[in-house]
Amino acid sequence: MKILITGGAGFVGSHLADKLIAQGNEITVIDDLSTGRYSNVAHLEGRPDFRLIIDTVLNASLMEELIRESDRVYHMASAVGVRLIMEQPVKTIETIFHGTDVVLGRCSTFRKRVLIPSTSEVYGKGVSVPFKEDDDLLTGATDKHRWAYACAKTLDEFLALAHYKETNLPVIVARLFNTVGPRQTGQYGMVVPRFVKAAIENAPIEVHGDGTQSRCFGHVDDVTNGLIAAMETPACFGQVVNFGSDREVSINDLAKRAIDMTGSKSEIRYVPYDQVYGAGFEDMQRRVPSLEKAARLLGYQPTRTLDDIINDVAAEMQPGLSTQTQNA
Repeated sequence: MKILITGGAGFVGSHLADKLIAQGNEITVIDDLSTGRYSNVAHLEGRPDFRLIIDTVLNASLMEELIRESDRVYHMASAVGVRLIMEQPVKTIETIFHGTDVVLGRCSTFRKRVLIPSTSEVYGKGVSVPFKEDDDLLTGATDKHRWAYACAKTLDEFLALAHYKETNLPVIVARLFNTVGPRQTGQYGMVVPRFVKAAIENAPIEVHGDGTQSRCFGHVDDVTNGLIAAMETPACFGQVVNFGSDREVSINDLAKRAIDMTGSKSEIRYVPYDQVYGAGFEDMQRRVPSLEKAARLLGYQPTRTLDDIINDVAAEMQPGLSTQTQNA
């Protein structure tokens, strides 16, 4: 099959490209490299089954051409990371919604199967843990820029499901919880690579807030397996499905685990949210997915542990480092 991956030079998109090529597909990646990196796909260039186009999904005429010739579309292009969202809220909203509008419109025209990734951020300040796909959503006031990403992604979901309702477009909405692994950087606030990098360098590990907030970290290998399965499962069309891990850990314990597994001498420092993101920043205390629907539709079950994730991230940052032998 011919498969188009928007944002395919990004963290998740590049892992998708690797897997889909390994399955015998022809892959086209379009990425403007604003948050993606050429190095993520450099090893694929020169292959007859891979093509990289440096451009934006906002280029509607180009997207029309690329989608027309594709059998599947993974729309992974998006603004990512809390820091970027706080610093560039206009770009966040424009990139997310306008890009998705372009992609869905062309997929509708040519009747192409498409996967739209969403985010656990859409659950906002909800307290009904674990979060289920049909839960009510609760975000903050519009003057809190932190929620711009969640609201833009929510609108993406509404648009995708509207296309399904009106024209039976074969579209899947995948809500990704914290997805981590090799190739992810801490540039825009991603906590695992940021903690692991600091631990390897024996530098202070900065925990935002008091560290009692908890998250569930899913390995990119598990998540991309789920996305590929969903794309090929008609029962997922017109559905919202959570992907990630449901193994919860506090940010304090994550920092300690990074230190222990790398044999680091780092100390943990606590930094108030307002010093990092400005006044009025809001965060959610817990973010845990229900994976019941993914298991029922796809047999989805995460296999990689937090230790696996830290080990893989550390090994990429410092080749030859065996964190397995550092386990405390």
